[in-house]
Amino acid sequence: MALRVMVVDDALFMRSMLKDIFVRAGYEVVAEAENGEIALELYQEIKPDLVTMDIVMPKKSGIEALQEIMASDPDACVVMVSALGQDSLVLEAVESGAKDFIVKPFKENNVLEIVRRITGQA
Repeated sequence: MALRVMVVDDALFMRSMLKDIFVRAGYEVVAEAENGEIALELYQEIKPDLVTMDIVMPKKSGIEALQEIMASDPDACVVMVSALGQDSLVLEAVESGAKDFIVKPFKENNVLEIVRRITGQA
């Protein structure tokens, strides 16, 4: 069965790039969200196998959404997506339960390597 992925980023371009990477790799993108509030609602409804979560977003940050997802589902598999220079935010995200992080700009093989490692598909 294909890995079910939710992509969360306030930039449509970034969501599209990640979605394309996942689809080419044979994963199923089951949801997309442009902010943490929508991500929380969709997570509860869909329970994807993996979430890629941008850190800096309007309404509710990726870290806030991560913390709420982890509180409701400690087994959630969330990978944070950050821009270069957001080291303190990445550390906070990992301490809050993120399994790993992807740094923008990213390369397809790096994204897939991280996803395969944390989902046990390596």
